Amino acid sequence: MSERTRDTPDATENEERTDGYVPLRSYGAVGDGRTVALIALDGRIDWLPIPSMDSPPVFASILDAEHGGHVALRPVADAEVSREYLPGTNVLVTTWTTASGQVTVSDAMVTGVAGRLPWAEVARCVQGVRGSVELEWAVVPGTLLGTAEPKRLDTANGAVIGVDGITIAIVEQGFEPVHDDGPRFSGRFTANEGSKHILTIVGTHDEPIFMPKPEAALAAMDRTIDNWATWSEAFHYDGPWADAVQRSALALKLLIYSPTGAIAAAPTTSLPEDRTGGKNWDYRFAWVRDLSYTVHALTRFGLREETHAAVSWVMRTIAEHDSSMPIFYELDGSKSDGVEDRDVPGWQGIGPVTIGNRAGDQLQLGVWGDVFEILRQYVRAGNVLDRKTAAVLERLADDACHRWEEADSGMWELQDTQHYVTSKIGCWQALDAAAELHDAGMIDGPRDKWVENRELIEQWVAEHGWDEERGYYVMYPGSDKLDTSILLHAMSAFDRGPRMASTIRAIEDQLQRGPLVYRYSGMEQEESPFVACSFWLAAAMACTGRVDDAAGLMDAMVAQANDVGLYSEMISEDGSFMGNLPQGLSHLALIQAALTIEEVRAETADSDTADGDDTGGSDRTA
Repeated sequence: MSERTRDTPDATENEERTDGYVPLRSYGAVGDGRTVALIALDGRIDWLPIPSMDSPPVFASILDAEHGGHVALRPVADAEVSREYLPGTNVLVTTWTTASGQVTVSDAMVTGVAGRLPWAEVARCVQGVRGSVELEWAVVPGTLLGTAEPKRLDTANGAVIGVDGITIAIVEQGFEPVHDDGPRFSGRFTANEGSKHILTIVGTHDEPIFMPKPEAALAAMDRTIDNWATWSEAFHYDGPWADAVQRSALALKLLIYSPTGAIAAAPTTSLPEDRTGGKNWDYRFAWVRDLSYTVHALTRFGLREETHAAVSWVMRTIAEHDSSMPIFYELDGSKSDGVEDRDVPGWQGIGPVTIGNRAGDQLQLGVWGDVFEILRQYVRAGNVLDRKTAAVLERLADDACHRWEEADSGMWELQDTQHYVTSKIGCWQALDAAAELHDAGMIDGPRDKWVENRELIEQWVAEHGWDEERGYYVMYPGSDKLDTSILLHAMSAFDRGPRMASTIRAIEDQLQRGPLVYRYSGMEQEESPFVACSFWLAAAMACTGRVDDAAGLMDAMVAQANDVGLYSEMISEDGSFMGNLPQGLSHLALIQAALTIEEVRAETADSDTADGDDTGGSDRTA
């Protein structure tokens, strides 16, 4: 089934570049479990770090059109273009139709017989469909965001490109004649009906480079397709919005850093949240919050290896840094060590371009709930905790008891520390899960103390977090602001009753624009609506009994994806993508909402059946 079934603004429009840039909606993504390449609708790879997502990007024209570097491939003549992922894969197929013929270009980061290759390898396979089409291509290495100069290195086994420890090799079949200009390579060729050509870009860092044979590169493309299809066969979900859910799961798979099991928030840095600039962040880190949601989704889909790897990674990493609870880590499990700015223009000239993230040392109490939810879901799936993990959780539960009364930076990583209501509820979630894990025989510790503090948090939220006059949960005591992160706690079951229902209606009234939702009060002047918030709103609606409204919002948001089903972090009110992409939290929220709506529908059906049998039933909205 084609993924191109959405009525998306400008989904297949072959937009011209403006000063070298295309809209962020234009990008599809391919990856190999270590890094990700972004490919524009016009056939250019504009982003590719080597060898890992958090490595310097040797192709980065998405942030620096003139010097960032790219890999181009497209027809010479004017052409109509459409594209889709092969079903069940992260192999992107673009179809070009000209007056003289039609060709397809299949793009993938290829995998080996045993899985991920030790090096990065991008394959671009051109197949003639009918007639003849002349195509042009170019490999233009960049400056690693203004920090290095690419050099051509001639060897007995062919010319390669060197950029500050990164080595790039080009292997082609049928792309001759090749024209080279120092470290730049380009050419033209003609694809005829039934023909097959391939361009392969191979990259390593501080190690020798393997030069695949062209015929082996063609076989690698077929093997990669089969590997993705095999993974998707293990994916089990046949509920509503199945196509969007599977595509979101495949997008999340791209963000799983297989060497450690960490999950990147996004594979990019510094794509702006607003056209005025100043809010550009590096998201190539593993947020504990995102990992929590991912474990729930992967467990629900029956995916074992990724779930275990993620759980093991987060607990091992927390144990190694037992002096604090960072909200995110480097993909290798180390702590982030500051921020550096790069002297490059940024996407469409909107800066800054940064490496690193300043929020690493913040206190966010909600992380305690995220960690415990990861392990609660893992145990509910039938798994067992080891003693070291149990000891870490016991310590964290005690920490939650001691620290929940502190002010923090909240979920949104704010400089203004306050007693954010959702942070307190995050500690409530941690202690609720700790008691459940204790009852399941998974952890020891002072259960009575945990339950006592859980009840104290409930009392605090009732007294300080609820504004009776306004009729909604406020962002923090004394504020009149709304905060959409409260919607997560309809899903956590902290509150699914009248107060949450009233807060949901206030969010709809004050923060919603069409299907799009801003993060919290006042953000309309600073940034675009946050994609995940819309899906959280849909899920919260379902939890409070508004299943039909939830389904309608889901339909509207599924239509907001780009032509191949991907989401950025934010979508402006004019439909433009903003922020880093593909954004893991956006896809996680879609999955969460779909699963929640399905579960509520099932429970409602069971309740109706039980009522019919006079056996009673539960009321989720009480």
